[in-house]
Amino acid sequence: MDTLPGAVTMREVAAVSVERWDADHAVTQMYAAHYTSLVRLAGLLVRHSGEAEEIVQDAFVAMHGRWRRLREPDKALAYLRRSVVNGARSSQRHHVVSDKHLHRQADDVRRHAPSAEQQTLAAETRHEVLAALHDLPQRQQEVLVLRYYSDLAEADIADALGISRGAVKSHASRGISALRATLEDSR
Repeated sequence: MDTLPGAVTMREVAAVSVERWDADHAVTQMYAAHYTSLVRLAGLLVRHSGEAEEIVQDAFVAMHGRWRRLREPDKALAYLRRSVVNGARSSQRHHVVSDKHLHRQADDVRRHAPSAEQQTLAAETRHEVLAALHDLPQRQQEVLVLRYYSDLAEADIADALGISRGAVKSHASRGISALRATLEDSR
């Protein structure tokens, strides 16, 4: 007996190798002869040369995978052209949908974007808050920054600073009161 039960015979390995080589050889030859013209074709149909190259690569990969199922291998170039055109159509449809959503998002951003005046006021307010924060005692600054910037819980702040939870509450309360007073006085 040549092989173990369920194992592949040498004849089957040879047959698969010959079929694979035929597809590899044929696709390689077509790639060398027609790649550039197919990329030009795709390039005329899509937006970018990189995208055109991807479409052509995908067409060659698909043809390689279906080589054994081609009824008329002499029409492989027509199959490739059709694949490239279909790939370009698909890409264009994708761009139409993407552009539609992009324009919607841009419109939403424009509708909801703060005006230049609002942005200036927000920047001034941030500057005032930071200036007032820097005027606080160091421990109050640390507690407020850890609480409101780092979004830590009281227990985590206490661990980070090596103080009790009660001290965290006290420093936070005094710091907020001082910030409020300073900001109200400046207005």
